[in-house]
Amino acid sequence: MVRVKRRYLLCEVNVSKRSDLLQLDDRAVATAVRAAVALTHGDYGAAHCLIGFSVKYLNAHTGMVFLRFPKSCYKLLWSALPFITSIEARGKKIPCFLNCVHVGGTIRTFQKFLIRYNTQQLHRMLPKCKDEEEKQQVREAILQCNLPGGKKEASEDELESEEDEEE
Repeated sequence: MVRVKRRYLLCEVNVSKRSDLLQLDDRAVATAVRAAVALTHGDYGAAHCLIGFSVKYLNAHTGMVFLRFPKSCYKLLWSALPFITSIEARGKKIPCFLNCVHVGGTIRTFQKFLIRYNTQQLHRMLPKCKDEEEKQQVREAILQCNLPGGKKEASEDELESEEDEEE
């Protein structure tokens, strides 16, 4: 028996209004990606890329999306992402674009990367805080960027449960 090799793409959904992020769901993102692959690479690209394609994780508050697909076609899928200009969710067309942040081979590497990335984002937010209470909340969020086991590079419970489901 041969193990199926996969790639994971971490993308950030960029929208003009932050409130539009809350309307997104994984089906809407998957539909937009499928349409972009079919548009750019035709039937061959759509069939090749979308056999094992899925949206593993979507955080509507931060706009981070994990896409999973076969290793053999990650360049096809990656090259189709710039053609996504809007996502239709709940009957509303949300203008947006996907910014690829990281490509990896396992969910575990994504967990480590996401912790580092979120910590960097929180450090960037700290100087922009308006009052001392807001600064204290950001500092606490920075300190919470680790696993309950004490390791600094671990991640969220949701991602761990998804990794267990995959095995």
